[in-house]
Parts: sequence; structure tokens; C-alpha cells
Amino acid sequence: MPSPDPHDDTSADYEQSEKEQLAQDRDAASVDTADVEDATAQRLVNDLVDADVVTLVPEDHVLIHEPSGAIFDSSTQLAVFHGGWVAGRDADAEGE
Repeated sequence: MPSPDPHDDTSADYEQSEKEQLAQDRDAASVDTADVEDATAQRLVNDLVDADVVTLVPEDHVLIHEPSGAIFDSSTQLAVFHGGWVAGRDADAEGE
């Protein structure tokens, strides 16, 4: 019986293709939090304050993200954190 031709072996191509697809899937599922503009962050924080998700502490100049207990002194930091927090929570819910 002749041995298989090594040029016909496509397993490495398949593995590379699968790795690329998994990377694309991870990228598509992730939340892009880079370049959050101040105005966008402020609108999100205002919405979160209205929804009782964030508490303002004016005397300390901080924002408290109530579900996690995290404290921020910047609306942009809070907006980026909240986006990641929601994505993480959604990923956990999908995994159940």
C-alpha cells in the first residue's frame, strides 16, 4: 500500500483556518471600549444614574457602580468598565 502523499495533507490548513475563525468569533463577541468619547461616556453615566446603576457622590467626586461596588473618579473610566462588566455578565449567562 503506498504511503499518503504529504502534499495532499490539508490538516495543517484546516487547523489554521479553525484558529482564525475562533479569533474572529472572539473579536466579534468582544466589546470595543477603546476611544470612548467624553460626551458618550457622560450620556451613558447619566443613563446609569437614572437607572440606579450608578450613584454619584459629589462630596468625594466619585461614581459608584452599584452592581460591582467599583468606584471611579472619571465618567470615561466608568463607561469603559460598565461596557466590559455587561459583556462579561452576558458571556457568563450564555455559558450557563
